Amino acid sequence: MSTPFPTLFVSHGAPMFAIEPGLAGKRLAELSRELPRPDAIVILSPHWMTRGEVRVTASTAPKTIHDFGGFPEALYRLQYPAPGSPALAKQVVDLLRASGWKSELDHHRGLDHGAWVPLMYLAPEADIPVVQVSMSSSLDTQTAWKLGEALKPLREMNVLLIGSGSLTHNLYEFRGHGAAEAEYVKQFAAWTKQALEARDTSALLGYEAHAPSAKRAHPTDEHFLPLFIALGAADQDFETRVLEGGVTYSVLAMDSYLFDSPHRDATKFTEGNA
Repeated sequence: MSTPFPTLFVSHGAPMFAIEPGLAGKRLAELSRELPRPDAIVILSPHWMTRGEVRVTASTAPKTIHDFGGFPEALYRLQYPAPGSPALAKQVVDLLRASGWKSELDHHRGLDHGAWVPLMYLAPEADIPVVQVSMSSSLDTQTAWKLGEALKPLREMNVLLIGSGSLTHNLYEFRGHGAAEAEYVKQFAAWTKQALEARDTSALLGYEAHAPSAKRAHPTDEHFLPLFIALGAADQDFETRVLEGGVTYSVLAMDSYLFDSPHRDATKFTEGNA
């Protein structure tokens, strides 16, 4: 590849996203057909948080983890049988250690729903090796950015780096299941889009002080931090492409973002496509 691979932030929403693609699933599926085919995918999700060290899946065949309860039986029958890549996992650990992160291989961990649900749309054939990296429980926006920076060399290795989270994530209000989109959700999503397109990294890193209804959109920040991991791995003068996903269950904004090098048109990908 002549330029580094893009990085991606995806909103994986609720587990029902696996069987209710909506607009977000359609947009991710369209993107999968446009992107060059990566040699592997490295993904991080807040559903795997670890203390003291960053762990990296090293199984040759990571299992599909159904880490949720009370949903339709159809969800528990879904499998995402992508291969792993122990060799790439070792390279990831080496990159993290070189940047000062304590990191170890995990030979038993599979892929949680924050990983395999969006990958069902992004790599539906499950034929691209997938390595999942845990998120440290001590991350904030600054350290999440630094974690992304540590993984940036993967882009030169034809690896797609994905931070999987949620643009808004207030499960205290999730019970309502209302049809109308909450106004604060739309405002927070619009602010994020504007800040990303303006490359206002200072405002983004301090989003709690700048974004409208920040604490209501994210009572805790673990589902927003994957955005900063993806940004940390992007070029400083990144180009932003929004994949509009709408809002589900009235409070879950489903927009995703692709961050690409400025020397390539982020809306047109031809190299490596079938």
